[in-house]
Amino acid sequence: MIKSELRKLYKEKRQLLSEKEINRLNDLILIQFQHLDLPFVYYLHTYLAIEENREISTHKIVRYLEFRNPDMNVVAPKINLKTGEMINYLIDENSVFEKNGYNIPEPVSGEEVPADKIDLVLVPLLAFDEKGYRVGYGKGFYDRFLSQCRSDVLKIGLSYFDAVESIDDTHQFDLPLTYCITPTRIYEFD
Repeated sequence: MIKSELRKLYKEKRQLLSEKEINRLNDLILIQFQHLDLPFVYYLHTYLAIEENREISTHKIVRYLEFRNPDMNVVAPKINLKTGEMINYLIDENSVFEKNGYNIPEPVSGEEVPADKIDLVLVPLLAFDEKGYRVGYGKGFYDRFLSQCRSDVLKIGLSYFDAVESIDDTHQFDLPLTYCITPTRIYEFD
């Protein structure tokens, strides 16, 4: 399937999930995530879920990583809607968030963190394939951002659904994930 078809299909599949199912699936994803053998993480980049789109919440995973990595720094993106670039801001319990034009919660301000400092990125997605390529919302924010990160950055996707066999219209700028975590398994990619 091509990205536009997968985008439509997986948006619909997500909307069919009940709140109870979402809570159960989020817990199962956390359990799978805890089986990853990860190095120490100094800087974690996390997306902030769009709840109306039934995106997977990262809160429990961030709390787990904070417990596992004392003094870890958590950053979240703010999108420059004119350039399509993401600026990473250090966030904490005092951070203030507002929704942007795409309804994405973003930090209003904070200390900027360069992409090359980030060790692990929780990457939003709608679908992914068996090679680790993902389908997002089609704006390319994460593709541009991930290309600025170090080559050894861990790119971890979270999905309620298993991989599709192949995304037929990937291109040279698409970067595969390192892992994708679903409620039933961990996918590891080369």
